[in-house]
Amino acid sequence: MKNSEEDEHKDNKDSNGKHSSSMGMRGVTRPMAEKELRQHNKKMHKDGQEKQDQHKRGDYQHESHQHEKGEGKSMKMSDEMREKMLHMHHMQTLWVYWMIIILGAWVLLSPLTFDYSIGTVEPSGGRSVWLSLDQRIAFMKWSDIISGGLLIFFGWRGLTPNRPVSLWVCCFIGIWLTMAPIIFWSPTAVAYLNDTMVGALIIGLTILIPGMPNMIMYMKMGPDTPPGWSYNPSSWPQRWIMMVLGFVGWLVSRYLTAFQLGYIDSVWDPFFGQQSEQVLNSAMSHSLPISDAGLGAMAYTFEFLMGWMGAPTRWRTMPWMVAVFGILVIPLGLVHIFLVISQPVIVGAWCTFCILAAAIMIPMIPLEVDEVVAMGQFMKRKVNQGKSFWKVFWKGGNIESDSKDEAPEMMKFPQKPGPVYSASIWGVSFPWTLSVATLLGMALVAAPGIFGVGIQETVADVFHLSGSLIVVVSVISMGEPLRICRYLNILLGLIVAVAPWFLSNSPMGLSITGVVLGLAVAALALPLGPKTQNYAGWDEYIK
Repeated sequence: MKNSEEDEHKDNKDSNGKHSSSMGMRGVTRPMAEKELRQHNKKMHKDGQEKQDQHKRGDYQHESHQHEKGEGKSMKMSDEMREKMLHMHHMQTLWVYWMIIILGAWVLLSPLTFDYSIGTVEPSGGRSVWLSLDQRIAFMKWSDIISGGLLIFFGWRGLTPNRPVSLWVCCFIGIWLTMAPIIFWSPTAVAYLNDTMVGALIIGLTILIPGMPNMIMYMKMGPDTPPGWSYNPSSWPQRWIMMVLGFVGWLVSRYLTAFQLGYIDSVWDPFFGQQSEQVLNSAMSHSLPISDAGLGAMAYTFEFLMGWMGAPTRWRTMPWMVAVFGILVIPLGLVHIFLVISQPVIVGAWCTFCILAAAIMIPMIPLEVDEVVAMGQFMKRKVNQGKSFWKVFWKGGNIESDSKDEAPEMMKFPQKPGPVYSASIWGVSFPWTLSVATLLGMALVAAPGIFGVGIQETVADVFHLSGSLIVVVSVISMGEPLRICRYLNILLGLIVAVAPWFLSNSPMGLSITGVVLGLAVAALALPLGPKTQNYAGWDEYIK
């Protein structure tokens, strides 16, 4: 038994004795396929060395071969070899496709099993929606019947290897099942719970557990760490904290969604009482045709699931996925945060769980931006080499890199939680200037209440909005690739220092507080703070 374990350990190393950057590092493995690939690469390398020796002896004039370096590290494989690996991997994951068929039958029969017309509810606050109750019932019923039938059909097709389109169709059906209860304002909680949970499972079964369909047919072995970087922004230690945040955000958003869809009668708020329901039933919340909390729940669902997707090399093997993940987290996350911090200004009320959902999103931005930067640098380099942008964007590629990632393996977390956690926040540092600015931003938000100024006063709006934005900018700027964003605090600090003097009903004490704290925030935005990691060409933008 010991010998077999040692052999397996040896197989997990490349020809140089270092751990391989194979797709097995994703956490959900392709063991036999990767073993075949490693053996193939070793054979190619051995053959190349023999030919080099023959060349030195003069046994032949010239024969081209690839060196195991840079682009040659992937060791070009024949289509037959890749086909063999694909079939082997498909055989190992065959249970996945049977599970898709089983879940398809479950979804197909759900409307008949649970009867979506019993125990129906109306959205909270007497909100009118774009479908009548009968239409909501019918649309949910037929959505499940059609989706279930399609899952059975395309899941059956997926039992045969080399049918990636069928698997992608199943994946998009899973995405649809996640969205349908929000779009159709599911009239029953059981339909909402059933579709969202099965939808998440289908996404996991199609592109997460077995990996991206047919990726074996074009995947390339290569370096884990981007060239010029001191760590790998796609490593599992870097990603686990994102998945935890995404999962917590999912839970919080689902709770708020349950209220807006009418499944629960009230929202518990430990600080602001009934103000939460006022926010969730406000005209601002009702401005969208669907539940805004439900929209947040969908976003967090996809963020949580996409955190699992791909190997630690996904910055170069799956640029499209990193781009989509980055869009969900960064621009859409900023919109979500801004809408939440504008609630006291537009609605005149606070919502604890809404603030919590936004607070979860804030640290995700500096934690994710480094992976997006690495992917962008890779894409730029490949395009400059004359490669097709869209081909590299969808299928990835290889690149030469001598950089090494010193992060501990994720499996060491139970034994070494400290080092693994430290590696999870590489790329983020905590200058005392930004930490103090974050606290001052919180103080500015609380200042109107301390001086007895009502939440609906204009001067209170200035302090609430400016203070919240200072907190957001300070935390985001703790991500070293985004450190330059701290200069926005200069503008925000000056606004809160000057604006109260031109507004009526601003107590002298509050105006003076605005000057002191605002100028302090502006001054704290000037120092750069420590830079602990290297980011290749992006280093010049950290200033």
